[in-house]
Amino acid sequence: MKITHVQVHRVGVPAADPPFSWRDGLSGSAPVGDGAVLHIGTDAGAEGVALFARPGAAAMLEDLVDRVFREELLGQDPLQREWLWHRVWEVDRIQELPLPAFGLVDTALWDLAGRMNDQPVWQLLGGFRTEIPAYASTSTFASTEEFLHVADQCLAAGYRGIKLHAWGDARRDAALCLALREHVGPDVPLMYDGSAGFDLPDAIHLGRALTEASYLWYEEPMREFSITAYQRLAESVGVPLLVAETSDGAHMNSADFINAGAATFGVRVGTTLRGGITGAMRTAHLADAYRLRAEVHGSDIPNHHLCMAISNTTYYESLVTATTVVRERHVDDHGLVHAPTGPGIALPLDYAYGKELSRFVESAAG
Repeated sequence: MKITHVQVHRVGVPAADPPFSWRDGLSGSAPVGDGAVLHIGTDAGAEGVALFARPGAAAMLEDLVDRVFREELLGQDPLQREWLWHRVWEVDRIQELPLPAFGLVDTALWDLAGRMNDQPVWQLLGGFRTEIPAYASTSTFASTEEFLHVADQCLAAGYRGIKLHAWGDARRDAALCLALREHVGPDVPLMYDGSAGFDLPDAIHLGRALTEASYLWYEEPMREFSITAYQRLAESVGVPLLVAETSDGAHMNSADFINAGAATFGVRVGTTLRGGITGAMRTAHLADAYRLRAEVHGSDIPNHHLCMAISNTTYYESLVTATTVVRERHVDDHGLVHAPTGPGIALPLDYAYGKELSRFVESAAG
């Protein structure tokens, strides 16, 4: 079996309603209409796809396929995922691929393998569970009162924990984190994500408040360029650190965070920023060897599969971006997410259907 075609199909992305941000000055809303699907097909009829819905996605992916990926993939055996994953790393040495695009080929090849074997990808990976609790991952709201109101709705909806994306002001955020703990009581798991908004002194100040309030983890308070800065942070606060979400290098870079003692809770994994399915699994197994967690980042469909395959992950991350909380439809009223049942990763191959991303993803989640 050989790869015979590599194509890009543009898909529409609906505007976020309402628009949202991860902290003050850091928008989380993607531009309207900016999405694409990578489609890999073979002479045996087996096909696989990967969805790319980031800012600049369509033009970026078309350029990469035309200049790089098509030439690398045509004529290759699509089941040699390890070889092709390494080829993308080789290409990256010269191309400096955008991190969100790095795992697209690998994700599409895993989808192809699952479709060919009539199995969901999480089962091809070995399978660990068939359900996992979901936590509510907030966007940034205007006031402490809004955050507390959203938290009440999240718990009433069945979510098993709450992660804050706050304002990016260390003292204001610290006060919010303490207020939320007092509001929900001692037994609700709480997490905090700084979206890389701080320097080391402010990260330490906020981390001490999170320690006092017994937060489960402290995520990305600083840009992840300086492992030494994270090492100093780990030495200065008691709250466990969840690290290496956006740092380049997948499992190799995560290993340095672990070796430095900076990953005191664990490391982030996911298809979008850690090299596709293959890169995420390498990182998860690395963390497991050190008895650390590998928490899956994001709520898209490939990461849904990772949650069912990775033994040392705790939760599914479910986004809450409006002050009126509506659960993601595959989170049940007990706050559980169940394993996908469709073959592959379950993105549809009917591109005529995918004019709006909301319809496209709804069909895929099936």
